[in-house]
Amino acid sequence: MSQFSFENQQLKLQVVKSPLLIQGILFLFTFLCFALPLFGLIFNAIEGKGIKFGGILALGIFSLIGFYMLRVSLWNRYGKEIIDFNTHEITYFADYKWFIDGKKSIDKNAILYSIRPVGYEDENKGILIISNEKSAIESVIKIPIQEIEKIIQILEATPSKT
Repeated sequence: MSQFSFENQQLKLQVVKSPLLIQGILFLFTFLCFALPLFGLIFNAIEGKGIKFGGILALGIFSLIGFYMLRVSLWNRYGKEIIDFNTHEITYFADYKWFIDGKKSIDKNAILYSIRPVGYEDENKGILIISNEKSAIESVIKIPIQEIEKIIQILEATPSKT
């Protein structure tokens, strides 16, 4: 299965989904980070102990941890990077299904496509880098180097939108 698609001047790079068991564990921990402190506050209030500052602090801290875990869980399930090739610029963003992050744009002058190997040598994986003389867009999704070479061939052969 290919990790990329290119249509309508838009490149989509897809994350390899983690195993279903791992996804279930991530979503369970995410739910527990939100639910347990909230239930603790509610039960303390019902028992007449009141809402204490420590409970509110725990709710805040665990909500931040839960928010981070939610982003990690969504990325491992639905994560993709979208790179739009417009007339004068290239725009990039990471899509988590519920969140969009990492928006970046670069001018389309003197574009250079390259590969940076990542991970272990025997994995033979890398990331796509699209750069000009001023800035660069770096993918975070590890893709087999052979697929990145195919992507670069497609991008170099595709004329710009007018």
